[in-house]
Formats: sequence, C-alpha cells, structure tokens
Amino acid sequence: MRALLLILFLLQLVALNAQSGCVRGVVQGTDGPVPFASVSLAGTTTGTAATADGRFMLDGIPTGEVTMELSAVGFLKRTMQVRVGASGCTDLGTVTLQASAAELEEMVVSGTLREVTRSNSPVPVQVLSPKLFRRNPVPSLLEATAMVNGVRPQVNCGVCNTGDIHINGLEGPYTLVLIDGMPIVSGLSTVYGLQGIPLSLIERVEVVKGPASSLYGSEAMGGLINVITKDATLAPDASADVMVSGWGEVNADLGMRVTRARARANLLVGVNAYHYDRPVDLNDDGFTDLALQERISIFSKLALRRPHRRTADLALRLVGEDRWGGQMNWTPAFAGSDSIYGETIRTRRWELIGRYHLPMSERVLLQVSMNGHAQDSWYGITPFNALQRVAFAQLLWDRTVGGRHHLLGGLAYRHTFYDDNTVATSSTGDLGSAPQRRPLPGLFLQDEWDLTTATTLLLGYRADHDRTHGWVSSPRVALKVAPNGRSTLRAGLGTGFRVVDLFTEEHAALTGARNVVVEETLLPERSWSATVDLRRQWPGERRTITADLNLFHTRFSNRILPDYTTDPDLIIYRNLAGYGISQGIGLDLEARLGQRFRVMAGATYMDVFVQEGAVREQQLFAPDWSGTFMAGIERVAGFGIDLTAQWYGPMRLPVQPNDFRPEMSPWYALANVQVRRKLGERWEVYGGVKNLLDFTPTDPLMRPFDPFDRHADDPVTNPHGHTFDTAYAFAPMQGRRWFAGLRWILER
Repeated sequence: MRALLLILFLLQLVALNAQSGCVRGVVQGTDGPVPFASVSLAGTTTGTAATADGRFMLDGIPTGEVTMELSAVGFLKRTMQVRVGASGCTDLGTVTLQASAAELEEMVVSGTLREVTRSNSPVPVQVLSPKLFRRNPVPSLLEATAMVNGVRPQVNCGVCNTGDIHINGLEGPYTLVLIDGMPIVSGLSTVYGLQGIPLSLIERVEVVKGPASSLYGSEAMGGLINVITKDATLAPDASADVMVSGWGEVNADLGMRVTRARARANLLVGVNAYHYDRPVDLNDDGFTDLALQERISIFSKLALRRPHRRTADLALRLVGEDRWGGQMNWTPAFAGSDSIYGETIRTRRWELIGRYHLPMSERVLLQVSMNGHAQDSWYGITPFNALQRVAFAQLLWDRTVGGRHHLLGGLAYRHTFYDDNTVATSSTGDLGSAPQRRPLPGLFLQDEWDLTTATTLLLGYRADHDRTHGWVSSPRVALKVAPNGRSTLRAGLGTGFRVVDLFTEEHAALTGARNVVVEETLLPERSWSATVDLRRQWPGERRTITADLNLFHTRFSNRILPDYTTDPDLIIYRNLAGYGISQGIGLDLEARLGQRFRVMAGATYMDVFVQEGAVREQQLFAPDWSGTFMAGIERVAGFGIDLTAQWYGPMRLPVQPNDFRPEMSPWYALANVQVRRKLGERWEVYGGVKNLLDFTPTDPLMRPFDPFDRHADDPVTNPHGHTFDTAYAFAPMQGRRWFAGLRWILER
C-alpha cells in the first residue's frame, strides 16, 4: 500500500510539473518602465526581477488561477489575479504601478564617493531629479539649480549675462561643479562652462553644501554640484524636448541610445542647441536686456557591459558658443572699436571623461578627465583671449573590512595649464608670455564606520601639494545618527582650501570698465566649517511630510577680496587680514498628498560678512533671506499644473561713491507657472508664463549713455565722477514672458 501511495504521489508531481506555465509582461510607472521591479507568486518563493526596461518572464507557475505580486521601490505594491494556461506563455502586456507618496530612496555618491542610498549617507546630499527640471523648464543647468534652497544662480555681468552658482552666499569660485564625479567645470569655465549640458541626459544633480575639500581638493570650499548623466543601459531609446519663448528663444534637447548586443556596448548621444538673435531693450537704457546667443553642445557616452558589473565608460562633450550684448546698434563689425560698445565672447570647449574598474579581486576604479577651453572675446575696447587645459586622474580603492568599516583610499593628480592676455599670467598683451602650469597631486583616505545599526562615523583626511604653497591638509569628521526610519541627525566638521585662480575671482575685471591690481602675492584661502542637519519624516502610503533643518557656520582665513571702493576705475585684490564668516540656518518642507499633489517650500537665513579690525562688511550679492517654493498637481482633467518660485531678501550691491542707486536690493520674487498635458504614452505638451510678477532690476548699468567714459570727467554733467559699470546686476533682465514646448520619448 505504501508503495502504491508513493507511486500515486510521484505521478501527481509529474502531472503538476507537466501542467506548469509562465507569465510575462512589462512593468511601467507613470513616467515609463520601472527597472528591476520585483515579480513574484504570492505565498511562494517563486519570483524574478524585471530587466532594465521593465520586462519580465516568470516560469514554473502552476496552471489555473494564481495571485501575482508586483512591487518596486517608490511604488505601491500591486496584487492581481492571473489565469495561467498550460500552453504558451500568458502575456499580461503592460502592468502599471502607482507611485508611492513616500520619498524614493535615491542613490547618491557626492557625499562620500561611495554609492549609497540618500538616507544612509553620513553627509547630507540634496538631489534634483529630471521630474523637478520639468516642473520649471529652463534652457540651462545654471538656471535649474535655483530649485535648491540656499543655492542661487548669480548674474555677474549686466551686458553679456554670464553667471555662476552661489551656495550659502559664497561666490561661484567657491563652488565645485563636477560631471559624473569629475572636476570638469572649473577655473575659466566656471563663468562660461555651466551652460550647454543637455538636460535630457541628466539622471540627477547632487548638491552638497559646505566644504568638501577632503574628498575633492581645491575649489570645493563652499560646496559642490555633481551632475550625474544617465546610465547608457537605462536611458530611453530616443527623446526630444523643444521649447520656445515669447522673446524668440529656442532651446532643443535631443537624446538617443544605440545598443550593440554582440559588442556588449551601449552608446548614449545627446545634443543641446540654443538660439536667440532678437535684441530687446525694454528698460530703454540703449543696451540689450538679454545677450544674443548661439550655442550647440554634443554629448556622447559609450558604456561597455563587463562581468561582475564592473564599470567601463567613456564620455565626450563638445561645446561651441557665440554671444554678444551691448548697445542696440552694435554689430560684429564694431568688435574692439570705441564707437559703439559691445561685449562679444566666442567659446570653444571640449571635455573627455573616462571610468574603468580594474580587473582585480579588489574594487579599484580608475577615473580620468581632460578638458580644453578656448575663449576669444572683446569687452568694449578690452580684448580677452584665454586658453585653459586641465588633466585629472584619480585612482580609488574601495573595501569593506569587518563588515563595519567601509574604507576608501585614493591618489589624485590634477594639472592645469592657463594662459591669457591679462595680469593673471603677467603677460603684455599676447598669449604665450607667461602661462600658468600648476600641478596638484594629492592623496586621501576615508573610513565610514558603522558604530551601530543606527550610528555611522565618517573620518576623512586629504593632503594636496601645491608647488607654491606646499602641503595643504584637509581633515573632516561626520556623524550620522538614525534611531529609527523617521528621524536622522547629521553633524559634520571639515576644512576647505582654494588655490588662487585670478580670472574667476570677479568677472567684472573684464567688463572694460575697471583694471585689475594685485597688491600682494595671494595665499590660498582656508576654511573651517561646522554643520548640523536634522531630518524628520512622517511617511505614509498616501501622504508623506518631510522637514529638513540645517545649520551651518564657516570661518575663512586668507580670504581673497576684490576692493571696488578705493578707486572706481580699479579692482584691487588682496588677502583679507582678518577673517570671513558664512553662517545661517535653512529649513525645507515637503508634502506629498496622494498621487496628485506635491508641495515643497524652503527658506534660508544667512549672515555672510568679513571682519577686518573693527570694520565689518557684508558680503556682496548675499541676501539675508532667500527661499524656494514649488506646488504641483497631477491629472486634473488630464492636465498637470506647476507653480515654482524663488524669492530673495535685500542684498548688498557694488555701488560707486555718491551712487544714486540704492546699496541694498529690494525684496523680489521670480515666479513661474506651467500647464502640461500628456498625449498618449510618448508625447507631452507644456506651456506657461515666466516671471509672473514681471520683476527686473532698476538701472543695472551706470551711465549706459557714455560706455567709453568720454565725459566721465565733466564736472557739469557728471559732478560725482561716476563711470560706466556693469557690476550692479543682481537678477535677470527678462520680465514677464510666455513659453511653450513639446516633449517626445521612445522606449521599446
């Protein structure tokens, strides 16, 4: 009998196996495929993971009615009943998951140079995603960074409209901009290299506030912005985003992915083009309100698929830009002449970035980058011709010891070549007289120590050798305490340093209105910084509220300051004999209510000043108060609506003696509204209004009717001795205007 029962049991198993089937389909969210989603049979261990494009196939499933479960990080779990047949594979087609209101666990690398989830990073990192970019469409990364509380794009020139990025009130040279972790945008390109990065190819932008020199070396004193480009294996097959404005601006972002299965390679190509050629002078000062620009940027990234998920990729970006601003009747024929004033800048730039995991048992990553930046320009009758080449290499070793110590060590070498026709290279008017060649080798070591499951201690040290200043050390320590999944306390103490790059100290040196005087041999700036960040989250499937409180204090020594007031015709550079302070508090609030409504608001109070003896002077272009706001609502009669704004309190401006213009700017806000509508799965149209409140600065140019100062010494018409100056600009000169655009995406 027992033998008969055993035979019957075995026959049943065979019959069950013979009647098993499979299920296949594609997992999709509201914005496209959901990569690596989990697909399983409820109540069993049978399951699989979707591919990078959301496709899955699960076999070995008993025939008949079964319960399937599909889930992914950031999405609500979906349970569905499926009837599985005995023949063929049951095709579910497209299965849509709803996004959860809880915050996605973004992966970040900028805080520690290790890829970790944002919540596990001991260093606070803020993330800008493409979804946020699309809530306020802009033609450049420079403008997109305004969405981060405490980060402010600054207009540096009222004529040519160049700008840089201020973090916590500190000028652009204190902010390091990286592309895929490489210090690509620095020195000369800090002013002109921030535009032309195709936004369609950006996966995310990571922002770290405060000194990061212990990992990244010079120029990371105020913070860093790391632009992470899309993974070539996960990017859409093709995409396009074209936007026009009421001023006649046209911006286009195009992207395409090419896959070669046999070569195990993926190629990602992106193009950004910007065109604006219609002079506008709404404030009637005789000068263009917005510089005319023609820009094209081509980006390509080749990624190889290697065993054990080892990285091997190579990226190339080419940028060409021509821009001019000045008197309305200026043409290129007047470049360099003293009859009609204009500022014209011709930029040609290339960048090369490569990463390669060495085929070793240890995790060792080689990173290299090179870039070249050539500029040919005129600022009135002042020529500026410059050439910069930067080579960078870094070898990273990453290892976990004892399960608690995540060690990271590295060797870095950076070589900068810079030449121009200014006092920066002590030249007499021609390139090649005395170019700067600055090697900067360095080494660093970091230990991310998990003291407990809730506490992480980060210890880091870096040493760089500058041939002028010798060894410069940069230690740092950070502590993260997360007693539960809702509250996180982060505290950090670190140092920063910056070697001198005279050109980036102040763009006003090249406006044609002032000459540069260097009173002494400039020493490298140093800083000590302390930060405390408290994050509290009230999560839920349908509603999530997050609050982030940040306190910061940075003290500078040897700070390099431009002196505008001693002589209106000069900018005098010297090291500060006293000290500088940047301190303040910031608060960010975010609420996600269901699937349709999201609100973000932030405010920062800053006190940024320099103290020299008994004299305290407030930092230029550093508002005491600033903030951001964003409200978005989805699927209202098929439409999405976005309201975004940045607001700023009074900031100190560079005025001349007896200037009729106020030394402090007014309170102002730049608000935008957008309406968008999806047309099927691939198309989206959008449009709205920029600068709803129609704010523009008053009298941004001093004496625009006499740009060559021919009558500056006339005591009757100019009793106060004012001179033509463009440095007063503190906000864009574009008032209220409409915009419209069309997006298209192809994912197969």
